[in-house]
Amino acid sequence: MENPGFKIHQFEDKGLAHYSYAILSEGEIALVDPARDPQPYYEFATLYDARIVAVIETHPHADFVSSHLEIATGKDAKIYASKLLGAAYKHEPFDDGDFFQLGKITLHAINTPGHSPDSITVLLKDEHGKEVAAFTGDTLFIGDVGRPDLRENVGNVTAKRDDLARQMYHSTRQKLMLLPENVLVYPSHGAGSLCGKGLSNANVSTIGAEKMSNTALQEMTEAQFVKFLTSDQPFVPKYFGYDVELNKSGAPDYNPSVKKVPRYEAGYSFEKHALIVDARPQTAFRKGHLPGAINLMDGLKFETWLGSIIAPEEKYYLLAETEEALEKLIRKTAKIGYELNLAGAVVANQLGEETSPETDLGSFEQNPDSFTIVDIRNTGEVKTRQIFPNAISIPLPELRERLREIPTDKPVMVHCAGGYRSAAGASIIRQEVKDQPVYDLSEAITKF
Repeated sequence: MENPGFKIHQFEDKGLAHYSYAILSEGEIALVDPARDPQPYYEFATLYDARIVAVIETHPHADFVSSHLEIATGKDAKIYASKLLGAAYKHEPFDDGDFFQLGKITLHAINTPGHSPDSITVLLKDEHGKEVAAFTGDTLFIGDVGRPDLRENVGNVTAKRDDLARQMYHSTRQKLMLLPENVLVYPSHGAGSLCGKGLSNANVSTIGAEKMSNTALQEMTEAQFVKFLTSDQPFVPKYFGYDVELNKSGAPDYNPSVKKVPRYEAGYSFEKHALIVDARPQTAFRKGHLPGAINLMDGLKFETWLGSIIAPEEKYYLLAETEEALEKLIRKTAKIGYELNLAGAVVANQLGEETSPETDLGSFEQNPDSFTIVDIRNTGEVKTRQIFPNAISIPLPELRERLREIPTDKPVMVHCAGGYRSAAGASIIRQEVKDQPVYDLSEAITKF
């Protein structure tokens, strides 16, 4: 959005469905919820010959690591965050009634708990005091509101999901929905984020449009809202609590942290039982891989699945086909702070000693009952549509902990919804099931 007195620029990270913002006025920039890599924001500042003077955190994020501390330190900018956040870094408290001047405009804090106890919305007022835009963080999305179940055990202030759902009811009804209907809504996430369950593909909206079409903003009692908001939320990746705490303290600088990851030559000798994430395509992985390696292929949601399968306290190795692919993946791990857990990164241009069987699709189509079918989709996906009636349902994020639930009296067929997750699932199951072949239905699942 561009206005005579200011400009709003939206940055998008498609992998994490994350939006961040630069607000520019009179040569000064305030950033809202910046991603881990600060370079795009520096380039924006250079392009407009402007200075970054403020970084605002709407809450300590669970799904990505923010660069707020690095930017503030490097650019001598102030960090603004709610006093409830309990930030370990130097910051300006930013709560109800607080505001600061940015060029010709003012930015105001509104406490909007619900997704987290320390969530704020940032309200932009123009030079005439007119309310123009609301940066709603993870409180109000386009088509949804933030989930309330991520702060039961982490953060400076914890709260039960029902309590946060009630707070969300009042934050939306008594604060956000009272704003003028033409106020623009700029959320921190879009469709594909695990911070809500029904986010739209749109990247900007208005208060009026959301009041009309957002399911969570329709007329209902508080009790009805709590039931609605706490039902059918997506799974919680293992890394979410870790990122809340890392954002609360402030992450190390991005580039130096990425460069610290040990790089090893091909043929590196791994210690026994090392946790290895092999990001090569499944065709290459099947032809030869290291024993016990997890085939988590590079893809749009790589970092989300990495942080869902691997716990933050686990050290792991990362393998890729080329140096270029490996460097790209290391930077993806850094988006969730997982470069700090990397024991090493290796270019895997040599085949490992183990192979994986080609899928016996013909036998499966003729007699699926002769296989143990493992459905590794999320619970909500299975609830919406069960593809095979006798399948054992174990969501991929829980698979490593529940391997012993899988019978070993028949060959195993693993499936997901489109083929990406099943490659990882099959490679994990092979670590437990040794007496039977473990097949990956892969993209053939679309036939069923």
